This record gives sequence, structure tokens and C-alpha cells, in this order.
Amino acid sequence: MTNLIALTESNAKRWAAARLTRNFTTVARRLVAPGAKARYQTVSARTGVPWPAIAVIHERECSQDWTGSLAQGDPWNRVSVHVPAGRGPFRSWEEAAIDALVNCAPYAARNKDWSIGRTLAKLEQYNGLGYAARGRPSPYIWAGTDQYRSGKYVRDGVYDPNVVDSQPGCAGLLKTMMALDPTITFTGATITPAASVKPIPAEKPATPSIANPSKGSIGAFIANIFNVVFRRKA
Repeated sequence: MTNLIALTESNAKRWAAARLTRNFTTVARRLVAPGAKARYQTVSARTGVPWPAIAVIHERECSQDWTGSLAQGDPWNRVSVHVPAGRGPFRSWEEAAIDALVNCAPYAARNKDWSIGRTLAKLEQYNGLGYAARGRPSPYIWAGTDQYRSGKYVRDGVYDPNVVDSQPGCAGLLKTMMALDPTITFTGATITPAASVKPIPAEKPATPSIANPSKGSIGAFIANIFNVVFRRKA
């Protein structure tokens, strides 16, 4: 049986050391977009699970497909066939997400410690502790960082040490989301320079010229006179 205290400590250390090896920005921007954030916050208010954790689960389970259940990515308007099977149908994505966090293992809504180490351990539990049992970093958490190289369960119970998980891992997503949205915080979590996202530079105003005089300037006044004269001649 995996020692969750040890896993929490291990993940906290990995978080502090991790550097991104992929660009997570495009996906992270989707996850922190106002419309998506509001929906995650609705579920968070009902479950106590931080909305960024809900967001990264949604991305990992079904690439943020709003027709897919948070539990395993199956359509939430049908009875699920993948583990956890037999859930639903539900009336909305939010209802399915609440069920996944409250009624399905690892019962994330029961967790009270949302420090970064414990959050990552809970996310790893959500996917399964097979990697921890092998002493390997979980790609569900660490894919796209220097903490992970290869190894993936390609189907239930079948582990291939040579397969590389192409999906963005939760840790890299959270680091990038924190850089994009300063309201996201976890105890013990800091943003490393490698995870920082450069802000989009503001567009520079055009330099005033004869063809493009500054508004209210003498040049603009003269240009206006020319426009009136030539418009009349036309």
C-alpha cells in the first residue's frame, strides 16, 4: 500500500525542483479563462476542492470537453462505462463533476489539506497509485516536466516503460496557471522562473507623422482642411 504521507512529501519536493520541458501556456489559458473558471468555481463551492485542481482533472480526463464527465471522461448524459462505471446520467457537467468529487474514489471532497504536496498526491490518487507503487513519477502529474521521462499505463494493468505521455501533466499546468492567474495559490507552492509566463506586450501606438498626425495637433488641423478642400473638388 502506498504511503500517502511519503507521497505528499515526495511530490512537494518534486514541485520545488521541477522545470517545464513543454509549453503549457495555450492549455493553461483555456483553463483559467473567465467562463471556464466560473464553472469550476461553482463545483468548488459545492465540494471544497480548489477550482484549479478541478480544472486540471478536467483537462487530463477529457481535454476540457464539457460533454465529458470529470470522473473518467465518459459522456455525463449517459451511464458511464469506464471506471468509475455506472455513474449517471446527469443533468449537467456540474452535477456530474460534483458526483465525481463527492461520491467516487478517492473522494477528493473529503480532503482538507490543499497544500501543494497534498494536492498533487490527491490528483495522483485520482488517476491511480500504480506509478507510486513502482517508485516512478506519475505522468498524470509530471508529464511535460524534467521530473518525468517515460513510462505509462497504456491500459488497465498494462505498464509500458517506453511510452511517453503526451498530455500535459497537472504540475506543469498548475505552475503555468499560477503564472497567468495570481489568485491561484497553494500552501508551499511558488512559481519558478521557468514556469513564468511573459505578459503579452501592449500594442504601441503609431508614431505621429504627416500622414498620421496626433489628434488635436496643428498637423491634424491642417490635414482636416486638406480633406475638406479635396472632398469638395471631388
